[in-house]
Amino acid sequence: MERVLGIGGYFLRSADPAALSAWYRDCLGLDADDNGLWQPAAGPTVFAAFESGTDYFGSRTQQTMLDFRVRDLDAMLAQLRTRGADVAEEIQEMAGVGRFGWVTDPDGNRIELWQPA
Repeated sequence: MERVLGIGGYFLRSADPAALSAWYRDCLGLDADDNGLWQPAAGPTVFAAFESGTDYFGSRTQQTMLDFRVRDLDAMLAQLRTRGADVAEEIQEMAGVGRFGWVTDPDGNRIELWQPA
């Protein structure tokens, strides 16, 4: 059986793609080239389905949520707040898994930030 090798891309609709791409670059440090190619650091990726009525993604109209691994969750959240980003106050910790925080991008997409244990 053939198997997928990893996440090949994540695509977002936006009224202003250039501005949204700049936000991801300037606020999260996502260094993608002109074609959107980004070379993330190796590490775990979670693939999980959630109940359709979950509030975990923020808005019920948001069907998926992007999760980025971070080295230092507290430093990333502070950096985002300094840039005026919409950062959730709550931080969750799961024993053996890590710590989680959330930010909402300028288009209203909730993003999870994960500092693995």
